[in-house]
Amino acid sequence: MQRREQVSEFKEKLVYINRVAKTVKGGKNFRFSTLMVVGDEKGRVGCGMGKAVEIPEAVRKGIEDAKKQMINVSLDGTTIPHEIVGVFGTGRVLLMPAPEGTGVIAGGPVRAVIEACGIKNIRTKSIGSNNPVNMVKATLAGLKQLRNAEEVAKLRGKTVEELLG
Repeated sequence: MQRREQVSEFKEKLVYINRVAKTVKGGKNFRFSTLMVVGDEKGRVGCGMGKAVEIPEAVRKGIEDAKKQMINVSLDGTTIPHEIVGVFGTGRVLLMPAPEGTGVIAGGPVRAVIEACGIKNIRTKSIGSNNPVNMVKATLAGLKQLRNAEEVAKLRGKTVEELLG
């Protein structure tokens, strides 16, 4: 009997692995904690943590957790509609739209989230904490706050032309 691997629509990225220890009577119990980012490259992205005795199992748990915490991101073509600062704990990430051809200018953990989301042109700056977990969650907090012109106009009960006037 052959086992078929399920082809996922999501791009999965391992951002960070940490070896954690619990001291017990007989010594130390080591486990691995992983931070995973999952996205469909069309505006949906999520992050999750997984912990297990072996790395592959921790990765699988992290992917499951990330799929449960997916968010939809408002995109403006290949970039974001406006500048925003995402905050989580002491981690702050400044996200700035960029013209076509700029590419993704971002550090490791932030880059993983941006690429999984499907943004092709963006400039970012990490301010404060450089902890990967805080940076990823701050990036997601910023992306969650993004609103395009249509959404803002609908909220205010106006047309896009009236808004941009």
